Amino acid sequence: MYTILVYDTATERNAAVLRTCRKYLHHIQNSVFEGELSKAQLIHLQHELQHHTDPTYDDILVYTLPPGAVPHRHAWGTTNDKTSDII
Repeated sequence: MYTILVYDTATERNAAVLRTCRKYLHHIQNSVFEGELSKAQLIHLQHELQHHTDPTYDDILVYTLPPGAVPHRHAWGTTNDKTSDII
């Protein structure tokens, strides 16, 4: 399923959350990731992030699209395509 993840965490936890998200998804903007994940991968990502976040303070939003759905991204303003950093 296509997944979009957005997070807002305390500064001291940002690096750990960033590293974890990069293992599963493409880094699009500062706290925004997207990509294809299986249900099992999404569950693993959630479990890993639970070890690095405080549910009483941090906020993580995950949007999933059903298999076969094609998202359309519209970029307005400067685009910083971090996917070009992938070798």
